[in-house]
Amino acid sequence: MNLAITPPSSAAAIGRRIRVMIVDDAVVVRGLFSRWVEAEPDLEVVASLRTGREAVSQIERADPDVVVLDVDMPELDGIAALPLLLEKKRDLVVIMASTLTRRNAEISLRALSLGATDYIPKPTANHEVATSASFRRDLIEKIRQLGLRCKRLRLAHARAATPLDAKAAPQAKPRTAVHDTAPIVLRPMPVTPSRVLLIGASTGGPQALNSIVTQIGAVLERAPVLITQHMPPTFTLILAEHLARIAKCPVREAGHGEEINAGTIYLAPGEKHMTVTRHDGIAVIVIDDGPLVNFCKPAVDPMFASAAAVWGPKVFALVLTGMGSDGLRGAQAITAAGGNVMAQDEASSVVWGMPGQVAHAGLCSAVLPLNDIAPRLTRVFAGDRP
Repeated sequence: MNLAITPPSSAAAIGRRIRVMIVDDAVVVRGLFSRWVEAEPDLEVVASLRTGREAVSQIERADPDVVVLDVDMPELDGIAALPLLLEKKRDLVVIMASTLTRRNAEISLRALSLGATDYIPKPTANHEVATSASFRRDLIEKIRQLGLRCKRLRLAHARAATPLDAKAAPQAKPRTAVHDTAPIVLRPMPVTPSRVLLIGASTGGPQALNSIVTQIGAVLERAPVLITQHMPPTFTLILAEHLARIAKCPVREAGHGEEINAGTIYLAPGEKHMTVTRHDGIAVIVIDDGPLVNFCKPAVDPMFASAAAVWGPKVFALVLTGMGSDGLRGAQAITAAGGNVMAQDEASSVVWGMPGQVAHAGLCSAVLPLNDIAPRLTRVFAGDRP
C-alpha cells in the first residue's frame, strides 16, 4: 500500500483527535492495535471490543470516527456487524481486518460493496503482527487518512448548514471551504488516438473499478486495459475474478511474457510489479519481484513509465482514488511522451492522494467525478477529442 506519512498536526487542525474503535476477538491483537493508536498524538482509542455484537451495542456511546473490524469473531462476525454499525452511524469509516486466505479476501471485498471504506490484510500469526513495521505503518496511516477525510466532510456539511451572519462577520470566508487548494490547470487533450488504457488505484479502488469496468465495453473493443491496484496476493486473484463476472470480458492476473491484446483486462498480481516491453515487435507483460516502489508492490509508477516507453503518445492513463503519490512520476513520463492522463476528482474519491498529486502537478487533461469517467473514456477511444 502506498503511504506518504501524514503529519499528525493535520488532524488537530480540524478539531478533536480521531476516535478509533478496535474490534477483534484476539486479546493480543486488540492490545497491539490499542498501543499503536494511543502512541499517535492525533489518534485515540475510544473502545477495544471482542465481538461485533459488543461493537453494535456500544457504537453510539463510543462515537468513533473509525472502526477497525475483524472478519472472524464469535457471536457476530465482521460481515454481519458491518451493516448494523453503518445503520447506526452512516458516516462511519470501517476498515475490515483479515488474514490472507481466499475466504477472507472474498469477505473483505464483499464488505467493500456493503459500505466498508477499506480493508487491511493481517499477517497470519500474532507474532508476525507484532513484529511487522510495515503493517503497523499501513494500519495507522489508513486510520489517519480515512479518519481525516471523514472529519473534513463532516465539518464541511456542518458549515454549509450554518448560515453566516453577514453583519457579524463580513470578512469571514464561506463556511463550505474546509481548506484552500491551489487551482488545477488542465492540459489540452492530445490529438494522437489512444490505443491502450492504464489504470492505477489504491484505497477505494475496488469500488471505483466496479463502476468503470461495467461501462467501458466500447473501449475494450479497441484497446487492452492494464490495471495496477494496490493489493496483496489472493486479493488480486479474487478481484480479477469479480471484475470478469461484472465486466463480462476476460479479466485476469497478468502472466510474465503474456501478449497484450485488445479486449482483455490485465491486473497486476499482488506483491509483483507489472510492466510492459516489446518482444519481436509485440507488446508483452513483464512481471518482476523487484523492490518496493513508493512503499508499494505492485506499484503504478513502473507500469505507467514502461507503457510510455512502449506506446508513447497512444497511452491513456487514469489515476483513481488512493493514498500517497504513486503514479505521479509515471504520469510525468506519459505526458512527456505525448500521452494523456485523467484523474478522479476529490469529491468522489475515498482518498484524494494519488489523483490529487497528478492533478495539482498539471499533468491531467481532465479531472472528473467517478460517474463521468467511463463515458469520457468511451468518447476518447471512439476518436472524439472534447
